[in-house]
Amino acid sequence: MSILVNKDSRIIVQGITGKEGTFHAEQCQAYGHNVVGGVTPGKGGQTALDGTVPVFDSCGDARKAVGANVSLIFVPAAFAADAVMEAAEAGIELIVCITEGIPVNDMVRAAAYCRKRGVRLIGPNCPGLLTPGEAKVGIMPGHIARKGTIGVISKSGTLTYEAVHQLVGAGLGQSTCVGIGGDPIIGTTMVELLGLFEADPATEAIILIGEIGGAMEIDAAHYIKTSVTKPVVAFIAGRTAPPGRRMGHAGAIISGADESAAAKMRVLKECGAHVVESPAALGETVKAVLGR
Repeated sequence: MSILVNKDSRIIVQGITGKEGTFHAEQCQAYGHNVVGGVTPGKGGQTALDGTVPVFDSCGDARKAVGANVSLIFVPAAFAADAVMEAAEAGIELIVCITEGIPVNDMVRAAAYCRKRGVRLIGPNCPGLLTPGEAKVGIMPGHIARKGTIGVISKSGTLTYEAVHQLVGAGLGQSTCVGIGGDPIIGTTMVELLGLFEADPATEAIILIGEIGGAMEIDAAHYIKTSVTKPVVAFIAGRTAPPGRRMGHAGAIISGADESAAAKMRVLKECGAHVVESPAALGETVKAVLGR
């Protein structure tokens, strides 16, 4: 099994006729063969991906015509929040927004809009998600993953790939990998994904990759203590970051003592997570925890 996406997901790509949209839609289609359409206003009736998928003017049209239930967004930052809300209004069940640089105020509105309609949003500013052997929704390199039983949750795209590489090197595969994004306002939290993996009978253990800034990892730690029975192996990036300086992601800035890497690592340990000092230890630690 998996969470969020699988071989039955029916994916549309908003912005499919742009350079980035076309390139990554091709990669997603080559991986899972479940991209069923695209959306570019004013280009309805055309086709994309060498004529293999139809292009629609709106998400509503795509939902009605091809039964889309997942939308992957490659829309410029100025219009991306509106694209998210359009997909939510159309009843798309899962929205994955790759776009970075979306104004915070725009995302406040878009995230609230999705919550009000019971729509799941992943991102923005994220690599998307991957269920090995079944579906790729975003920019994760599918060839490095292997089907298995370890769930991966990460704020960092590159560290997601490193975790996957470490797991495969240790002889382990992944149930689903989710890059949640590092912006201050994102759609789905670590706690929500921990709950989904906890409920997934095919997930044996979970990797959790966080970073400095914000309280999401602290919330996740407390949730692990009270609600997660599966082993969680955690890594926090940014141990050497100076307070008050943004490091890479918009959300990665220490504004209080509890937002430092050291504080998050301590709380995660206290709450039962297996915390590693280096991402290079993720795979072997999961293997040891599972007794493999």
